[in-house]
Amino acid sequence: MKAVLDGVQRWRHELSNCLHSCIGVALTRHGIDALVVLGSRWQFYYRPGDLRREEYFWPCPPGVSLAQTLMPYHPISSRWHQPADAAQGWQQVRERILAGEPALVAVDNFWLPFRPAYQDVHSNHLVAVYGFDDEADLVWINDGVPPAFDGPMAGKHLDASRDSDNPIVHDRDLFFTANPIGNKWLSIDRDPDAPAPPDLATMLRTNVRDFLDPEPVDGYVGLGGIEAFLRDSADRLAIGEAIAEETFVVAGTAVASAALHASALRALASQHNNPLLAEVALAVDRVAHHWTAIRILVNTIEQSEVDRLRYRTDQLMADCGRALAEVSRVADALAQEGQQTCRPRFTASS
Repeated sequence: MKAVLDGVQRWRHELSNCLHSCIGVALTRHGIDALVVLGSRWQFYYRPGDLRREEYFWPCPPGVSLAQTLMPYHPISSRWHQPADAAQGWQQVRERILAGEPALVAVDNFWLPFRPAYQDVHSNHLVAVYGFDDEADLVWINDGVPPAFDGPMAGKHLDASRDSDNPIVHDRDLFFTANPIGNKWLSIDRDPDAPAPPDLATMLRTNVRDFLDPEPVDGYVGLGGIEAFLRDSADRLAIGEAIAEETFVVAGTAVASAALHASALRALASQHNNPLLAEVALAVDRVAHHWTAIRILVNTIEQSEVDRLRYRTDQLMADCGRALAEVSRVADALAQEGQQTCRPRFTASS
């Protein structure tokens, strides 16, 4: 049997990761504006001890799904699938494709010929699988992460990558190894029972509220959570603890959240001819770049240089506070104009 889905397009935001790229593939195939959906929410949350060695790691509060955390304003649902073994995993992926939807499949880059890490570095990555040919032993893969790939590949490579133990073999196996892939995969669906997305003013006000006055949860959350997380990281570094892996990965989620939000605001500014949105996008972009600097810093910093991390934290906190104030000001302006005047387009064609 052969089945290859049509309408599959590569999606990529340069400061996001493979999770967003794959979700973008699933959304755009149905004409959904992936940038607006993925960029409407700006957030910070991390629960200590919840770090997972995956490129697609995204911290979610206990009992809250990935879609509810990442895309709470839009009628999208998600589910992680944990098959019992490789055979069941492939059967599930195959059935997903036959049902007309791509499967977002966890893989080890070491076994994928189109990845630069092929036969060199192990890493827990995510790709969209959207076709198969049983007789030719081919599978169709869409991977938007550079160098990017879209097309058929021998099925044996996917089999090896999704069932890999993902081991640490040498000192180049960093961050996303020592975590077996386990044939894990993700489904993303439109939820017909969810309410329609709110207006932009409501989204922005919710984001600001959840930064400044978040609901109590177990972990670092909101603006206070950012400061506590980074200051705790600096204190740990000062006493000689290793912080690079945790801070690098968590900061990566913060980069993506801020950068996607800034890009979504810029797109909405163009759609609605609203210069206020373009201005606030610059302020949020600045926060994303602070987080990028922190990711670089924690991979090179020595214990004796801990004040560099503290200084960078001060700069991030100041600019994040200014950006939130700007977002709040723009949200108030939009609400005064009338909430229907700037409603994000859920679908790209509407």
